[in-house]
Amino acid sequence: MKAEEGFQIEAYVEGNAYSTDSVLPDLLKRLLPPGVLEEVEPDLTRVGHDVINSIRAVAQRAYPPRLVQYDHWGKRVDRLETSEAWQELKCTLFKEGLPGIFYERKYGEYSRVYGFAKLFLMDADTQVVDCPMSMTDGCARVLELLGTPEMKQDVFPRLISRDPKIAFTSGQWMTERPGGSDVSRTETHASPAATSNDANWPAYKLNGFKWFSSATDSNVSVALARTGTAASGSRGLSLFLIPLRLPLLHNVSPPPSPTSNGILVHRLKNKIGTHIVPTAELSLNNTTGYLLGNLNEGVKAILPVLYITRLHSAISGVSYLRKCLAIATAYSRVRAIKGGKEMLSENAVHVAHLAEIAVLYRALTHLVFGTIVLMGRGEAGMATEEDKYLLRVLSAVTKAFVSQKACTAMEEAMTTLGGLGYMEEVGIGRLIRDGLVEKIWEGTTSVMAVDVMRSAKDSKVFGAFNSWSSRIIGTCTGEMQSRFKDAIALLRTGLQEVEGAYSDTNASPVLPRPALLLLGHCASALFLLEHAVWAWNTKSAPAHEVDVEAFTRWVTEGGLEAALNDVRKARQASSERARSNRNIVYGPKL
Repeated sequence: MKAEEGFQIEAYVEGNAYSTDSVLPDLLKRLLPPGVLEEVEPDLTRVGHDVINSIRAVAQRAYPPRLVQYDHWGKRVDRLETSEAWQELKCTLFKEGLPGIFYERKYGEYSRVYGFAKLFLMDADTQVVDCPMSMTDGCARVLELLGTPEMKQDVFPRLISRDPKIAFTSGQWMTERPGGSDVSRTETHASPAATSNDANWPAYKLNGFKWFSSATDSNVSVALARTGTAASGSRGLSLFLIPLRLPLLHNVSPPPSPTSNGILVHRLKNKIGTHIVPTAELSLNNTTGYLLGNLNEGVKAILPVLYITRLHSAISGVSYLRKCLAIATAYSRVRAIKGGKEMLSENAVHVAHLAEIAVLYRALTHLVFGTIVLMGRGEAGMATEEDKYLLRVLSAVTKAFVSQKACTAMEEAMTTLGGLGYMEEVGIGRLIRDGLVEKIWEGTTSVMAVDVMRSAKDSKVFGAFNSWSSRIIGTCTGEMQSRFKDAIALLRTGLQEVEGAYSDTNASPVLPRPALLLLGHCASALFLLEHAVWAWNTKSAPAHEVDVEAFTRWVTEGGLEAALNDVRKARQASSERARSNRNIVYGPKL
């Protein structure tokens, strides 16, 4: 039989990435004022169309970067060659106003929601180009807060520009060989430059080695370097803006050499995913950098970058899951079973599997955008003290919880296509590989868990969380109370356990990670409840039933009870548990 003869599998067709999505359009109806939604929704619909019809085709032409360290004369050149498609994808995001939308603030506190909604639609089809964009966003925020007038005049506008001809991207160099996420062991040193042309560009010379530098083809980077003693740990670090080439504001052709600021690229990282993103090992050799903020306050200065990049990491995770679910549902509408008599979309067992994935997707999307709302309020000067404390804890929880849950759900989406899902051309495999890095970038789940536990030492943080959660549950009144009775009871129990875990002054050493996962379950449930109450009050039946059912299922079937039990076990665990863990992993010491 010829390949073109016999049964032919019908190709599935994905619809508009925005208008066919099961969550985002309805969520934005609640989050955005009617006037703002009316203005931005046509743009989101247009982006949803472009993702399917043009952006995806560009992404498919991208290929991994190549490093040329020496020219044919033996001269060190460190030329980083990236594909035209990668450069075109960056230009696309610049033109779409990313990260510019966040700083133009045309829509005030809602600018973050709008900008991240656009990114949400594009992220899964742009070859992780949000990696440099996230760090550019973070760098722009630091310059907005801490930059000198000259930096704000000459560099900040380029970081937020919509014009690819002048737009800058930024990297973020924190990771070094001794410490990984623990920056207290940073070896890179910075000392004041002997001469400086401008006191408003406070110049330093940096020497050291950066183990991971994502998006190495950027124009500038923010980096931590030691200005205090090694014994001072993280308290002896300062934050610097580093040009990758000098002069920074050049207007010459050809541009300055890649080694013109003493930065040598030793090798590109061989990663299991994010292949198109140039990630490298760098050495800084008398490299010029400009101080941002106060000396020895680098960790404090870089916090805005971390809050922002954590949310970019989370938006990537749910964006990848969005595409996987869209593929799975589109396939279910064209694949027939039982001798061609029934579509997968009509098969109860198959649809039940898709529904589990869809409920998780809904919970994660609400969690991410609920946290984005808090950031938008803060940047627009509209945040309450409660908002600030909530953002402090939820930025870490959201990043960690989404990264933990999204990849597993992507794997489940892959299985719904059978063997076809395992094929590279479908794209789910790449999304899983790329999505796995979100468990590591900007801090692993364990690092985030310790960070949240550290934040809990300030009683105001969880005081704000408890006040917020009580207020949302309090909106569930009348007939809703009866409908949500069992789910609310379980959610309350989970919240009580969260409060106990984070107020425990003698907490078990194994508690931070399960406590964070329970907190993620509860926070996402609260955002779903907030939406379900809104839907109940604004939609006629049965239109609100999906929102009501999604909240109920997420609380009672989505893993909250298991997470609750994990925390209870961890709180009861003594130091013997930690000792047993070591024995299981490494073997007992005889």
